[in-house]
Amino acid sequence: MALINKIREKSGIAVVVIAVSLILFIVGGDILGPQSMFGNNQKVGEIAGENIDLKDFQLKFDEARQAYEAQTGRTPSEAENQSLREQVWNQYVVDLAYKTEYDALGLTVTNDELVDMVQGNNISPAVQQSFTNPQTGVFDKTQVISYLKNLKNLPPAQQQAWTNFEKSLAQDRLRQKYEGLLRVGSYVTRAEAEKEYQAQTTKAALRYIFVPFYSIADTTIKVTDSQLSDYLAKHKDEYKGFDSRTLQYVSFPVVPTKQDSMDLYTKIKDLARGLATATDDSTYARSNSDTPTKLYWSLSEMPDQLKTAVKTFIPGSVNGPFREGNTYYIYKYGGIKKDTAFTAKASHILISKQGTNDSANVAARTKAADLLKQLQGGANFEQLATANSQDPGSAQKGGDLGYFREGMMVKPFNDAVFGMTGTGLIARLVESDFGYHIIKVTEAKSNTLYRVAAIGKTIGPSQATRDAVYTKADQFALQSKTKADFEANAKKDKELIVQTANRIPESAANINTLQNVREIVRWAFNDDTDMNQVSSVFETEDQYVVAVLTGRTEKDSPSVDDFRDELTLKVRNEIKAEQIAKKLEGINAPNLEGIAQKYGAGALVETANDISLATGFLTSAGLDPTALGKGFGVKVGKKTKPFKGENGVFIMEKISDTPAPAIADYSIYKANLQSKNMQAGYLLNEAIRENAKIVDNRAKFF
Repeated sequence: MALINKIREKSGIAVVVIAVSLILFIVGGDILGPQSMFGNNQKVGEIAGENIDLKDFQLKFDEARQAYEAQTGRTPSEAENQSLREQVWNQYVVDLAYKTEYDALGLTVTNDELVDMVQGNNISPAVQQSFTNPQTGVFDKTQVISYLKNLKNLPPAQQQAWTNFEKSLAQDRLRQKYEGLLRVGSYVTRAEAEKEYQAQTTKAALRYIFVPFYSIADTTIKVTDSQLSDYLAKHKDEYKGFDSRTLQYVSFPVVPTKQDSMDLYTKIKDLARGLATATDDSTYARSNSDTPTKLYWSLSEMPDQLKTAVKTFIPGSVNGPFREGNTYYIYKYGGIKKDTAFTAKASHILISKQGTNDSANVAARTKAADLLKQLQGGANFEQLATANSQDPGSAQKGGDLGYFREGMMVKPFNDAVFGMTGTGLIARLVESDFGYHIIKVTEAKSNTLYRVAAIGKTIGPSQATRDAVYTKADQFALQSKTKADFEANAKKDKELIVQTANRIPESAANINTLQNVREIVRWAFNDDTDMNQVSSVFETEDQYVVAVLTGRTEKDSPSVDDFRDELTLKVRNEIKAEQIAKKLEGINAPNLEGIAQKYGAGALVETANDISLATGFLTSAGLDPTALGKGFGVKVGKKTKPFKGENGVFIMEKISDTPAPAIADYSIYKANLQSKNMQAGYLLNEAIRENAKIVDNRAKFF
C-alpha cells in the first residue's frame, strides 16, 4: 500500500516530464536548432557594422536564382548556386561598404546619365555586348530601344533581370568615378621623380662574394619548435591566422557492376521490341530515354556513329545498340524529308585586316592570296590553317568550323559556302568585315532531315549496387572508432587509399577531386567534431566517403603548425646565415678572391658591371634588393661586412660608380610613377573591404 501511494505522489511529476520530453522531441529542432531563437543567431555576416540576416540573404538569393532560371531555362546546379550566393554577397559588399564611401564623396549616377549609358551617345560596353548582332559582330542600338519598348510585356522575371542589370551599370559607373577620383587625387612630387631617376640612371660596377644557403645541407641544421615559436612571435604581422581544417579520408566509388551491365542490355532489348511495335514511336522513345533526343535530325546534329550508319538504315527498322560514352542508343528509322534551310560543313583560313588603311589591307590580301595559291598547288589545308589562320577558335582545329545552318555566318561567307554544289576548295578569296577567308567545303550543303526515334540508356549503378557499397562504407566507419582504427582498417583493404586534404577553408565546396562536399566541410568545422574523430558515411555524386579530422587552425590563435614549412625555411636560413657570416668574418685576406679561397666550397666571386639600383640583377643570386642597396651604399674601393641577403650571405665591394647626369626635367619619371599609382584598383578594393571589417558566416549556413 505504501508503495502504491509513493507511485501516486510521483506520477504528476512523471507526466510533466514525459509531456515536456514529447514536446521537445516534436519541436526541439525548431526551438533549439541553429536557425531558432534559442540556437545560434541567423546572422550570415556583418559588413560596415550592418548585420546580414539569413532571411534577407535567402530572399535575395531566391531572386537571383529565379532570374537565372528565367534566363537559362533550367535549374542551376549546386556549383552554380554557390556562384549565385557569391554574387548576392558581393552585392551586399557594394551596397554597404562601397556605398558608404560614395555617399561621403557625394557620388551619384543620375537618371539622365543612366539613359545615356543604355541608349544615348555613351553606351556602356556591357550594353553593347548584350545587343551585338551575332552575324555581323556590330552593336545595334535599335535592338536596345526595341527591347525597352517591349519590356512591360515581358515576364516579371525578365523585367526584374533588366532592373538588376541597370543597377549593375550604375554601380560600375560609380566605381569608375571613385577610382577616377583616386587617380586624379594622386600626386607625385619632384623629389619622388628625382629619386626614381637616380635609381634608374645611376650606374655602378660591383664585385662580391656570394655564399648561397643551399651550399650548406639542410640535414646539418636542426631547427627546434622553440626557435620556430620565437620567430613567429617576432614576425606575427607577416603570418596572419586563418580558420582551416585538415582531413584524411577514404572513398568508396559507386560504379556499375557486371550485373548492372547485363541488366541494362536486357532492358535495351526489351525497349527495342517495344520501339519496333509502338504506334507512336516518338512518344515511346521520349518517355523511355535517359537523355533528351529529337525526332528529325540533320547530319550536322548526329553523333558520328549514327551519321555513318543512318545511310544504311531501312525505314521501319530498329538499329543498335550504339555506344556513345556511357550511354547506349537504339534508333528507329522512319525515312527522310526536306528541311527549309540547308546545312553544310566547312573549314577556313582567316587573314584579318590590319587597321583601316589601304596598304595594310593590301598586305593582308597578298598573304591570303599566297596561301590560296599554295593550297591550289597541293599544300595541306589543316597545316596551313593551324600555322596562319587568325581565327583562334578554328585554327587549333585545322580551320574546322564544324556544321552550320544557312544564315548563321556573315553574308559573304554564307553565300560562298552555300553557293557550292559539292565539296572542295573555293577557288577565290572571300572578303568580309573580319578579313579575307580561304574556304574549303568539307561536306556539301544538304537540307535532308532523317526521322530517327532514339532511346538512350546510360549505364549506371543499380540501387542494389549502391546499397552494397554503402554497407561496406558504413561497416568501415562503424569499425573505425579512432584515427588509429581508421588507418589500420584502411591498410587491411587493398582497394582503399587514404588521401589527405590540407588546410580546407570553411567556405570550400570541393576537397581535392571530390566535388560538392559542403556536408563534409561543415562536419569538419562543427564545434562538436573533435580532433581525430572519425565521421559517419557521407554521400557524394558517385562515391561514399569516410573522413577523420586530423588538424585545425584558428584565425585568432596562429600556431607554429599553421606555418611550419615556411617558418622552418626562414629559421634554417637564419642559422645558416649566422654560420656563414661568422666564418667569413674570421678570414683575413687582402681581396675577395683570397676570402673565397680560404672559405672553401660554396663561396662564389662574381662581378656585376653597369647595373642600376632599380633594375640590378646579380648573376647567381638573382634579384636581391638588400644586396644591391648595400653595394650601392658603400664607397668606391671599400667592402661591406658579411650580411644576409635573400638567398645567401654577401660581401659587397664597389669597383666604380657613374652618377646620374643632372637634368632639369623629370616629367618622364614623374609620369611613370603616376602611371603606377593609377593601377591601384585591386589595392583600393582590399582597403575598402578591410575598412568595412567584413565578417563572413555564410559557410555555417550553406
